[in-house]
Amino acid sequence: MSLMENVKNKVSLITGDFLGGINSAIITLPQALAFGVATGFGASAGIWGAIILCFVAGLLGPKIPLISGVTGPVAIVTASVMMSLNNDIKAAITVILLAAICQIVASFTNLPSMVKYVPYPVISGFMNGVGVIIIILQLNPLLGHCAMPSTVSTVLSLHDSLLSLNRAALFIGILTLFIVFSIPKSVNKIIPSQIVALVFCTWLSIKLGLNIERINEVSVGLPTLVSPDLNISNIVKYLPYALTLAVVFSAESMMTGLVSDSLTKTRHNPKKLLASQGIGNIFCALTGSIGGSAATMRSVAALNSGATTKLCTVINPLLLLILLFKFSGFVAQIPLAVLAGILIKIGYDIIDVKLLKVLKYAPKDDLYVLLLVFLLTVFYNLIFAVGAGITLAALLYAKRLADKADIIHKPVYDIDTMEMEKALEQNYHHKIRVVHIAGQFFFGSATQLISKFEDMLGTRYLILNYESDDLLDISAIFALEDIIMRLKSQDVEIILVIKNENVLKQLADHSITAQIGEKNVFYTEIMAIDYAKEQLKLS
Repeated sequence: MSLMENVKNKVSLITGDFLGGINSAIITLPQALAFGVATGFGASAGIWGAIILCFVAGLLGPKIPLISGVTGPVAIVTASVMMSLNNDIKAAITVILLAAICQIVASFTNLPSMVKYVPYPVISGFMNGVGVIIIILQLNPLLGHCAMPSTVSTVLSLHDSLLSLNRAALFIGILTLFIVFSIPKSVNKIIPSQIVALVFCTWLSIKLGLNIERINEVSVGLPTLVSPDLNISNIVKYLPYALTLAVVFSAESMMTGLVSDSLTKTRHNPKKLLASQGIGNIFCALTGSIGGSAATMRSVAALNSGATTKLCTVINPLLLLILLFKFSGFVAQIPLAVLAGILIKIGYDIIDVKLLKVLKYAPKDDLYVLLLVFLLTVFYNLIFAVGAGITLAALLYAKRLADKADIIHKPVYDIDTMEMEKALEQNYHHKIRVVHIAGQFFFGSATQLISKFEDMLGTRYLILNYESDDLLDISAIFALEDIIMRLKSQDVEIILVIKNENVLKQLADHSITAQIGEKNVFYTEIMAIDYAKEQLKLS
């Protein structure tokens, strides 16, 4: 590579990191302010938490640029902790510190790798629940009233809130909702709708002199050190809250890491990710800021803008610092109804629309798990909901295996077929490969299988042979979609061998066969191999 090309590549990398840092900061600003207010810590704690955690966790974390800060699930759990501690901020800061320490301790164990075994319906039920909670809790601020501490109390208070609504707050809130929902995706990629709504609606409310609740106070000074209450009795008292918060901190960070791996075609170190998040959250706690996690939406925005290195995680907090110091007066004038509108859009985005579209095709067991987790998340306890969902999923899976135990017949694998496949790969220089998905394809095996398709260099046609008669669960369906997407990005054509009619119908219902192409679906492996050979000759 010439010196000029080397310079161009480095400039391209730096430019991508700058754009990634800027775009993710624009998304972070309204969210951090809104979540700060929603938790009861205040807008300043939200923005400082985003600055500190992104910088510390970004520098100490994996090579992939992950943008961190307070997120929807973190905000909901933090608000719940604050309510349980009678809005004692010092006690809540102690909980955040203990949660951060729990994260660091967990990073020395195998717990970080366990997140991939959580069934998709549990994740979906949890995220749908969090999205609905965020929307419900913002209904009162949208009407010009104070936010209630829980979904139940919010629903019960809605009648009175409607009778005494603040029309000006409702007007500005509805305008915010109109902007965030109506701006096209193509424009949203250039300038996020949330920042457009924040700036325009705040400016309009000031211009019209609307009498509505505003943030009013934003600290532009550097945060001061806070000493937590770390005596033995408090540690014992706050530990259950800390464990709950640590699970949310860690699970969302792990999920963001998995999404980023999928986009960058890399594999991060989950232990390093967890440790860096824990250290970052310690700094947040000691400065009185809100802890957080790696944020999927912001990290994806950075990666899609071209970010590739940790420089992006430095640019993001630096820009937030500049915005905070230069525009603190304007930030203080942001109406709470505007933040409510932004949070409602965030809540809507968290809801798993992808699953809702295929809900009618989902197995009943998946629906039971999803519904249980969703209802417990919205109306009871988030972490209990996840635990109950995992337990139910495991019990239902065990039941399925037990029900089939007396009728399963596994034939001995054909030696001639093995020899044929071996010769096929050698003769065609791995341009045609055959992969067998043996056994039931369910949530426990789905994520394991994805990792085997990371690199299929040189392969033109990949024959996926699913030998089982068992239907796929929803986790496996989405895992199969992920495999198809990865292989297509490597210009690998997929040929599917399905022996069971019910499995084939299930894949058709979920549009898997349409994605692959119906001409690429066969009943026997021999037919699939002959087709691949023919196509290779024609190309």
